[in-house]
Parts: sequence; C-alpha cells; structure tokens
Amino acid sequence: MQPTALNLSRIIRAPREKVFAAWTDPALLKEWWGPGPVSCPEAHVDLREGGTYRLANLEVDGSITWISGRFERVRAPEELVYTWSVSIVPGEPTLVRVMFLPHPEGTELVLTHERFAVEAVRDMHVEGWGLCIDKLQALLAG
Repeated sequence: MQPTALNLSRIIRAPREKVFAAWTDPALLKEWWGPGPVSCPEAHVDLREGGTYRLANLEVDGSITWISGRFERVRAPEELVYTWSVSIVPGEPTLVRVMFLPHPEGTELVLTHERFAVEAVRDMHVEGWGLCIDKLQALLAG
C-alpha cells in the first residue's frame, strides 16, 4: 500500500513566535491540545533535535490516548519536524512537519502529516488536526 499524507494550512491571528510557543510549551499545549472535547492533562516536551515529546489525550470516556515522538528538526520560530506515534494505532511512526510562516494577518500555519499506511487513519487525523487547530486559534485570539 502506498503511503498517504495530509496537508492543511490555517491563518492564526498571532505572531509566529507566539504560535510556535503554543505548539511547543507544555503549559500552553495543555490549554489547547486535543480535538474537540478531548483535553490534554499532561504534556512533556524536550524541544531539541533528538529530544522527545509525549502528550496525553484525555478522551470523554476517561481513557487516555498517548501521542509521542522525537524531534528531527527544530528551527524556532519557523519549523518543526517530528515523528508521531499514537498509542492506539499500531504500526510505524508517521512524520509531521509544521511551518510557521509570516503572514500579514499573523502566522500561516502549514502542516504536513505523512507516512500513513492506511487512508482511514489519515482521514481520522485530518479531522483531529482541524479540531485541535480550531482550539489553538481560539486560545491565541483571546
């Protein structure tokens, strides 16, 4: 099966330094991370190339799904590249690249998530990323 990718772009009405910080600071991540009603009670980030991260997604049923990986590239405040593993999804890690580009209205966030083995898992992430970024936009707009 061919690998599958997703791409999305959003304008965040905040300077890219703030958007990058919200994406990488554990205290800020806990304020917005998680799609829809999912929250993030725990976030650990070792923000350096080769460093790791681990995020807890507290589901509405009380269960926790862990997302973890390793940073392959850290260029503050413009780019992050990291592996991505979800505790409930078997298989090899996928790869996330996030660009934080200057934009007249703030920051253009460009996210590429690739190496999905199955389209259904990619599609689940399309929805999840969109809902997470909605919460990021709301946090930074306030």
